[in-house]
Amino acid sequence: MKHLRTTLLGAALAAGTALPAFAQETQVIGVSIPAATHGWAGGMNFHAQEAIDRLEEVYPDLDFVLATASDPSKQVNDIEDMLATRNISALVVLPFESEPLTGPVKAVSDSGAWVTVVDRGLAQEGIEDLYVAGDNSGFGRVSGEYMTEALPDGGQIVALRGIPTTIDNERVEGFEQAIEGSGIEIIDMEHGNWNRDDSFTVMQDFLSKHDQIDAVWASDDDMAVGVLAAIEAAGRDDVQFVLGGAGMKEMIARTRDGDPMIPANVTYPPAMIATAIELTAVGLTSSAPVSGTFTIGSVLVTQDNAEDYYFEDSPF
Repeated sequence: MKHLRTTLLGAALAAGTALPAFAQETQVIGVSIPAATHGWAGGMNFHAQEAIDRLEEVYPDLDFVLATASDPSKQVNDIEDMLATRNISALVVLPFESEPLTGPVKAVSDSGAWVTVVDRGLAQEGIEDLYVAGDNSGFGRVSGEYMTEALPDGGQIVALRGIPTTIDNERVEGFEQAIEGSGIEIIDMEHGNWNRDDSFTVMQDFLSKHDQIDAVWASDDDMAVGVLAAIEAAGRDDVQFVLGGAGMKEMIARTRDGDPMIPANVTYPPAMIATAIELTAVGLTSSAPVSGTFTIGSVLVTQDNAEDYYFEDSPF
């Protein structure tokens, strides 16, 4: 998949270089994403703006319109406005929620514009030309494989789930399959909702209920921050490590610097929005075959490769 991404982005640059010779008029790409209401979304906003700034130089005959929304109704209004007043030729959208965004995005598709959906699918299949997302099953599998390596003799762990969604289900199923038969027992599992405060409360409850916890699968770095705070507040020293995920800058730095409590991380990059914008530019300006589904695999981050996943300027 990494090779495919390199090939397609190479095609994007080639198309961008050749575009002025063929372009007849400026085309507009609308980008609609949730506002930076939590860490991962903040990183996504950073990478979206960085990609737009870069691509506006590569593609002088493309214009980009970026709108961020703090709730589904605002996002619906943003998309309707892009269609009505900006005459967009393409839309890149990460839906705040699937159901309320399905109708407005379908209207964009029905207008003849290219549609790229990112991360969260719509309630109706077949609307988008391109779907770009992380590999949630792979995220869980890579996390589980690391857990079995780190606890070769087995152990008792607790797990924090995200918001109840299909994405969360896929992560948990992948994790459970990876640790099956390893001697690792999940003694408790609750939803931390990808939220630091919620996860702090959940971990407090776990610590009060269980005298021995060998490790924690937090399944997200925002949740891992809350988990670590609860462990520190309780003064517990039985927890050997916490495994989060998604590549938060703070956590990647701790892995890079050899913090024994954060020995690894699993990527679910907010930079996938940049990939989606780049590939949309390819689809709009060239004949490169970029429609369909583009899945970004999850990678295990350890001290050896952490520097490659540390983005100093990112808020996440």
